[in-house]
Amino acid sequence: MKVMTQASPATQPRLEQGDDDLGIVDALAQLTFLIQGTLAKHATAQDLSMAQTRLLGVLRDREPTMQELARLLDLDKSSVTGLVDRAERRGFVRRAPSADDRRSIRVHLTSAGRKVIERVGAGFRVDVATATQCLSVVERKRLSTLATRVVMAVAA
Repeated sequence: MKVMTQASPATQPRLEQGDDDLGIVDALAQLTFLIQGTLAKHATAQDLSMAQTRLLGVLRDREPTMQELARLLDLDKSSVTGLVDRAERRGFVRRAPSADDRRSIRVHLTSAGRKVIERVGAGFRVDVATATQCLSVVERKRLSTLATRVVMAVAA
């Protein structure tokens, strides 16, 4: 089994010879640790926290209001305000009045923010591709489909 990051013996999966299934709970927990650790590595390399990485990731394809951001990030509005304040000071985002509702503020990704999140994403994609190279193309597609289904069901 290939791992994307250095894992301590306590976090390495334990498989008995001939066993190819950790079980859904342990497999998803281990996969989550692996993926989060990999993403954190690339975020840290760009001097980003995981919260900042999530913020910039959300802003790649949308320009939400502060209230929408709070919902998307599952944070309270005051936490989102601080997060956006810090990202704005670094030149990664900017706020602008909403064209739809002048009482609302929309948050936009700047070119600097887009560049930094693209660097994080590029390294992350390479590590995910490396980690999943033990799967066939069909298996990777199936894993993607199943993970998408779980994410969508939980979001609904």
